[in-house]
Amino acid sequence: MQGILKQSNESFFVSRLYTEHLSDILSLQQLVVDQLEQKDILQPLTEEEYAYILQGNGLMLGAFTNNQLIAFRALLFPSIDEEHLGLDIGLSKEELKDVIYQEISIVHPKARGNGLQQTLATFIMDELERTNKPYKYICCTVAPFNIPSLKDKFAQGMEIAALKQKYGHRLRYIFVKTRSKINRTWHEHVSLRMDDIPGQQTLLANGWRGIALEQRNHEYWILFGR
Repeated sequence: MQGILKQSNESFFVSRLYTEHLSDILSLQQLVVDQLEQKDILQPLTEEEYAYILQGNGLMLGAFTNNQLIAFRALLFPSIDEEHLGLDIGLSKEELKDVIYQEISIVHPKARGNGLQQTLATFIMDELERTNKPYKYICCTVAPFNIPSLKDKFAQGMEIAALKQKYGHRLRYIFVKTRSKINRTWHEHVSLRMDDIPGQQTLLANGWRGIALEQRNHEYWILFGR
């Protein structure tokens, strides 16, 4: 899997990541965390969490230029516990085994603007299909106002199903996408400003789903449908 970075015209290639890439993964994550103005929009993974994924409990793909890791993306086959995202979106305990998480996605600041998040999203889902791992739902969390990640999730056809405190009382949208290819029809639409947290939570509790990100006069809104 290869491509060209449109910003610099450099070539890059994408490959599966393994345990031997762990130090590069941690270094890139730390570089990105250090440059964040709002640290709480990203929940970094620990060395142990990355090792767990790389040891067969998920998938990771990385993008490289000149053998330097410039971006990566992870999927996790989660364990069943009381913090499971499937519970947050209303799945039964029996359905939790059918859930896969889209975990962290990191892009080197110098490589942004090249669509690498979306490129890796496409490749990693293709790689997942080749593993024949059974699943019905893909879930993930995104902080409000983490605009690149919100755009990434909506571009994949994911929907906001909940908005609640996770990871030690950090507010997060909980996204979900079903594996089935059925196109949904929305009969009603309403938009709310992203900072209207109670309003969004009320809509979600009443069966609405967040389906798109809108920008109006430098403000961000979420479009809901049901």
